[in-house]
Amino acid sequence: MNSFTIHNLDKPLATLLKARAREQGVSVNQFVKGLLEQALGVKPAPSKNRKHFERLLGAWSKAEKAEFDRAVSGFEQVEASEWR
Repeated sequence: MNSFTIHNLDKPLATLLKARAREQGVSVNQFVKGLLEQALGVKPAPSKNRKHFERLLGAWSKAEKAEFDRAVSGFEQVEASEWR
């Protein structure tokens, strides 16, 4: 893997990069890599509609999903005596 360092980013640009990364729940490094991949055609761009659907329907963070999974884990057990 190669690494690059970008010097002297304007404050508004740095602030925007951090904010967008936070919105997507990824690190600034992951976010910038994604931007570069899209701009250079290395990966297909994700659907622009995804964020709209997430806002409309809601999306859980990994922590929220883990909490939900813990809360409902008991529901996976079936009492045989209850089904007679």
